[in-house]
Amino acid sequence: MGQIVFVGLGLHDDHGLSLNGLEEAKAADKAFAEFYTSLLPDFSLERFEALIGKKLILLSRRDLEDLNGQAVLEAAEKGRVALLVPGDPMIATTHVALRLEAAKRGVKTRIVHGASILSAAVGLSGLHNYKFGKSVTVPFPDENTSATSYSVVAQNKNLSLHTFCFLDIKTDEKRYLSIGEALSALLRVEEDEGKKAVTVDTLAVGIARAGSQNPTVKAERVSCLLNYDFGGPPQCLIFPGKLHFMEAEALIVLASAPESVMEEPR
Repeated sequence: MGQIVFVGLGLHDDHGLSLNGLEEAKAADKAFAEFYTSLLPDFSLERFEALIGKKLILLSRRDLEDLNGQAVLEAAEKGRVALLVPGDPMIATTHVALRLEAAKRGVKTRIVHGASILSAAVGLSGLHNYKFGKSVTVPFPDENTSATSYSVVAQNKNLSLHTFCFLDIKTDEKRYLSIGEALSALLRVEEDEGKKAVTVDTLAVGIARAGSQNPTVKAERVSCLLNYDFGGPPQCLIFPGKLHFMEAEALIVLASAPESVMEEPR
């Protein structure tokens, strides 16, 4: 019986792989990869395959979710398999499900962690990581409701906690929800709910292309962020709760926030 090694690719390109991850990919009998759970804007498949000395077997959402990762599991029953994924492997529940199925079949698993958008975005913003509450995904407004996302922001704010928002993506369709679109969707829910969780005066932090050499980080009122040019994807969003004075200063220095954030409730 073989094993599956889940390897995180990091956030932006094929240079985000750790040395440990590189060795695992080289040593594997087969190397699989999926790129639908997140976007790596500057990832080069050709360059990466030359680096690890083998072809990558690319997996779709259907392969991992509808077919329960059958191809990976069958390969792992015969040898050593590396599954390369964007970010940190176990952030996506899809990979957790595959790991559980492997355990049921007696297939060993290991994890080589990679940089995660959760830690990267927090670091770029200067906010304190221990003050974050539950995270949530803001979905495409034409397919789902954003009421759940709004509810999580409201709950966290009641607890004086920050909220990290993933923004929905469909890599196979080249669709990536933007910060402006997410804010517009949440404002529409605000009109119905009226809890003042996300209004035009709410402070928010938009982050684009975390992990690249030129990420965009901007803290402002929602009214100003709606049409702010964050550039290309991937993008994410943070709604701060109550700010420590150091957090307020960090938003001004690191995220070009207005000086008025120093007057936010403590």
